[in-house]
Amino acid sequence: MPDPFKVLTSGTLVLSQTNIDTDQIIPARFLTTTSRDGLGALAFHDWRYESDGSPKPEAVLNRIEPTQHRILVAGPNFGCGSSREHAPWALLDYGFRAVIATEIADIFTSNALKNGLLPVVVDQATWDDLANNPDQPVTIDLEAGELRRGNHAAVSFTVEPFARQCLLDGVDTLGWLQSHMPAIEAFERNAHPEPVA
Repeated sequence: MPDPFKVLTSGTLVLSQTNIDTDQIIPARFLTTTSRDGLGALAFHDWRYESDGSPKPEAVLNRIEPTQHRILVAGPNFGCGSSREHAPWALLDYGFRAVIATEIADIFTSNALKNGLLPVVVDQATWDDLANNPDQPVTIDLEAGELRRGNHAAVSFTVEPFARQCLLDGVDTLGWLQSHMPAIEAFERNAHPEPVA
């Protein structure tokens, strides 16, 4: 899991296309690995590289510094298509920590939250401002459930409570369970006491 997600202030990258699916995020031919390492180089591969593997100079994803653009502002229905954890893995390894859109596919949302990528759904007016002003820094405050930019009023967003807590703590579901092992073991001992010899 990535580091805990509390407050992120970053520049944004706008990919305004509608229906960006998981096969565009990471093509199926790259799903042979179970490791997350190196998947950032494959994120949006067919948008970024020619058939011979050379970078496309016009591809915006090849022209930005990922550490300065940690928030992706995406078009509606982002992450549609087949379920694959490799999609959020690739986005995270590229450098993104959050995706903002007016609609994000449910199955992508679930996979993103389980892997430390924050999906944020906003209204159209907020999205339009973000898309039209990509140079303004944006702050996503997960603790407060707010998105802030420039002189605009903060915009509230919600995240499923358990997923929100895991993001704040920087753990996945297994990590959360492991953090509760003493209580689980105590419950098991009390529920099933050792037989008396």
